[in-house]
Amino acid sequence: MFIGPHELPNRLFVAPMAGVTDRPFRQLCKRLGAGYAVSEMVTSRKDLWNSLKTSRRANHEGETAPIAVQIAGTEAAMMAEATAYNIERGAQIIDINMGCPAKKVCNKWAGSALMQDEPLALAIVAAVVEAARPYKVPVTLKMRTGWCAAEKNAVALARGAQELGIAMVTVHGRTREQGYKGQAEYDTIRAVKAALSIPVVANGDIDSPFKAREVLERTGADAIMVGRAAQGRPWIFREIAHFLATGEELPAPPVAQARDWLLEHLDDHYGLYGALTGMRTARKHIGWAVRALPGGEDFRQRMNRLESCEAQVAALREFFDALADHHERLPYLDLVAANDEDQEEDVTAA
Repeated sequence: MFIGPHELPNRLFVAPMAGVTDRPFRQLCKRLGAGYAVSEMVTSRKDLWNSLKTSRRANHEGETAPIAVQIAGTEAAMMAEATAYNIERGAQIIDINMGCPAKKVCNKWAGSALMQDEPLALAIVAAVVEAARPYKVPVTLKMRTGWCAAEKNAVALARGAQELGIAMVTVHGRTREQGYKGQAEYDTIRAVKAALSIPVVANGDIDSPFKAREVLERTGADAIMVGRAAQGRPWIFREIAHFLATGEELPAPPVAQARDWLLEHLDDHYGLYGALTGMRTARKHIGWAVRALPGGEDFRQRMNRLESCEAQVAALREFFDALADHHERLPYLDLVAANDEDQEEDVTAA
C-alpha cells in the first residue's frame, strides 16, 4: 500500500490519539507490527508552536519513516502555514483532523465540527494540499461519518477532498454526536470506499484480529486503523498481522517479553518528557498495560502513588516477575473496555 510515494509495510495503522500517540508510543507500535502511525494533533495556532507541548509533538528524532503529522485548526491560511511548519521539521505526510469529537476541540469548530461546514472544510483541504505541493508531501484526511445521525455527509466530503488532491481518507464509523459511545457502523465507510479511487481506511471498534478481518471484509477498505485497543496492548498489531496472513490466532506474548517491551517504552517515554512529567504521564500507559491482568487494578492504584521514574520501573518489573512465576504468557482476564470518554486534551493548551 502507498500513501503518495511512501510504500507501507502493511495495512495496519495506529490512530492519532491526543495524549497517547506520542513518538515513544508510535515507535513501540511500529516495532510490534503497525505499518503506519500518525502523530497526536498539532495545533495550527502559531503562538503555541514554541510551547513545550507542541515542541514535544513535533519531535521526530529517531522516528522511522514515513513520519506523519496530524494538524488541527479552523482557518485555511493558518492550516497552510502549519503544513509548511511541520514539513520543515520532518513531516513526510500531513493529516488533516476532521475526526476528533472532543468537546474542547469541537467547541472551537475544529476536528469533527468542521463536517458541519463543508465549504470551510474543503477550503482547508485545498489550502493544505496547495501548501504541501512544493514539498511533494501527500496530504490525508481523517473524519467521521458526519455530525449526527441525520447529517452523515462523509461520502460528499470525501469526494470533494479527493477532487482537491487528498491522497487517502480515514473514516471513523461514528458521528461526532456519538463520541465513542455505541457501536461503530461500517456501511458508511463502505460507501466512501465505493465512491473514491484513492485509499480508504476503516476505523472504529477494531479490538481483535477477528474484528479486523470482519471490518476489512465488510467495508472493502484498503487498511484498518486501531486506536483505543492498542492502549496497553501495542502487540495487537502483530496479532492482527499474523491472523490475516495465516487465519490462526497468535498466542499472547510471554510475560517476560511483554515486561521488556514495556520497560523499553518507559525508558523512551522518560527520555522525551523528562523525569517529573515522564513519571506522571507514564501512569496511564502502565495502567492500560496491567488493567486486564490478575492483580492489575490493585497494582495500578499502588503505582499511581509512586513519585519517581525509578520507583515505577522497579514496581513494574516486580509485578511482571511475580506474574511470570505463575504464567508463561500474559493471562488476560475478561478484557476491560477502553475508556469510552472523549479525549478531552485541549490541542491549544501549552
